[in-house]
Amino acid sequence: MVYRESFKVQSNDKVCTFHNVTAQAKEILARSGIRNGILVVYSHHTTCGVITQECAFDMSMTGLETLQLDLIEAFERFIPAQRKEGMYLHPGPKALEFAEEHGEDARGCHNTDAHLRSSIIGRSETIVVEDGKPDLGEFGFIYFIDFDQTRARQRTVQVMIIGE
Repeated sequence: MVYRESFKVQSNDKVCTFHNVTAQAKEILARSGIRNGILVVYSHHTTCGVITQECAFDMSMTGLETLQLDLIEAFERFIPAQRKEGMYLHPGPKALEFAEEHGEDARGCHNTDAHLRSSIIGRSETIVVEDGKPDLGEFGFIYFIDFDQTRARQRTVQVMIIGE
């Protein structure tokens, strides 16, 4: 059996946004009626990623959990946020022209760091489902991350469950 649902999350601008989507994934799993199989949480957005991680409990002064901020700070060392033109080869003139033709502004195109971070983290997680529950371990949570800091926007989180 295959069951699929999606839902929306609202990301912020000027910061990477972490969405704890564990509760929504569990609710979708319960509605599916699937007891054993796999649960996939996926983003079709190429500047977003999905991870499983424990809750850090402590919050940083930025509003992120400390473990989330540690991840962003680690990325800053080797994939710094694109704060000015020319930091990366992307976007080039053709990409900027394409974006303008599709209603995007030049600022929104300067999100190369988000594309690179997403490609490293990955845009999906697959979690084993056993007896109707996701096997996340004792402290595991599912986070949907929007790495794009150029503007606030609504994102779609996709969930698919395959099993019996």
